[in-house]
Amino acid sequence: MSSRFPQFRQLAAVVITAGLLTMHASAQQPARITLDDAIKLALTNSPSIKALRTTIDQSKAQEITAHLRPNPDLSWDTQFIPIFSPNLFSVDTLNTLQQFDMGVGYLFERGQKRQRRFDAAKDLTAVTEAQVHDGERALTFNVAQQFVNVLLAKSNLQFTTTDLESYKRTVQINEDRYKAGDLSKSDFLKIKVQLLQFQTDVNAARLAQVQALASLRQLIGYDQLPAGYDVIGDLAYEPVHGGLDDMEALAIRERPDYRAAQLGINSAQSQLNLAKANGKQDLNASFLYSHVSDASSGSFFFSIPLPIFNRNQGEIARTRFALDQAQFTSTAARDIVYTDVRNAYEGLKSNEEIVTLYQGGYLQQAEESRDISEFAYKQGAAALLDYLDAERSYRATELAYRQTLAAYMVSLEQLKQATGTRTLP
Repeated sequence: MSSRFPQFRQLAAVVITAGLLTMHASAQQPARITLDDAIKLALTNSPSIKALRTTIDQSKAQEITAHLRPNPDLSWDTQFIPIFSPNLFSVDTLNTLQQFDMGVGYLFERGQKRQRRFDAAKDLTAVTEAQVHDGERALTFNVAQQFVNVLLAKSNLQFTTTDLESYKRTVQINEDRYKAGDLSKSDFLKIKVQLLQFQTDVNAARLAQVQALASLRQLIGYDQLPAGYDVIGDLAYEPVHGGLDDMEALAIRERPDYRAAQLGINSAQSQLNLAKANGKQDLNASFLYSHVSDASSGSFFFSIPLPIFNRNQGEIARTRFALDQAQFTSTAARDIVYTDVRNAYEGLKSNEEIVTLYQGGYLQQAEESRDISEFAYKQGAAALLDYLDAERSYRATELAYRQTLAAYMVSLEQLKQATGTRTLP
């Protein structure tokens, strides 16, 4: 039995070492996130959203304040103390001369003020929550847009790097031809100088990728991602089948800013009800116990202001206008929703047409034109300038296609933002 322990210890050491090595290796690997991951991380960790969400807690704290009852009043006094006649301090003076009073009072609110205050605070919280959701909607779009920028930069970098390596081979082949006497020095220099544009494209794409990743990291929360993180995904065409009417109906149901405008009407109505309640005069009631000249007694006191001049007319009028303002604001918000949806939808369809044109033949034609010009030039049937021009056209077409795909994906994100949901029909 004892002979097994060394083997067991060796096996355990191997397992532990392998586990530590695996953890170390995984720690060295950069984080890779998808678009959904980026949005979730941003909504969870973005400092701006965290700051915005505190307004909900603040509003709920105001609900507590609005629902509180008035505090009762406690009063007391003692009178006729013979401070300047110390010789009169005696039990007889206490019983026959001095006066003691103690009372308790309470303010009875009329017009359901407490309930009206609470209703107004709750309606304001509902508006605040909708506004926070609208802030989350804006952040989601910004993250998605920046994510697409990263994908575009990565795709451009991959293409320009591959194109650069391919052109380097072309330069090497023509350099061999030049050394063998099959190519003039002038033509060789023209081919070699063209290499600068390929290298410039690679450097520009690499810089764009670094900047796009940094901007995305800022939106998510700088401390939430390692410096060498990367994204998962590709530029892709994702068709949308719903019509404009479907998108508008979806936006009316889902847009949090429109919901906030509608809830603002309820909040304005609550403020009007509170203003009317504040026009009701409150009753002050108190009970006073008195001890005077060796006799004790109790008294009740009541007071209420007479609503002759101040009946809160100004605040009632103001809240009526505020209610009208909230209704107009809701109508304006609805019009904004319709405009946003239409603009986003038309932008999506326009970019979709361009993407379809590229995929329908222009990409293949640009590549074929480049290949034909290259073959003809090598066979001596085409001029060098024609070949270089075909090469530039091919590169420009490929980069433009990637830019068009990115524009389509951004317009799709704009439509999702305009409708207020990431699930489109």
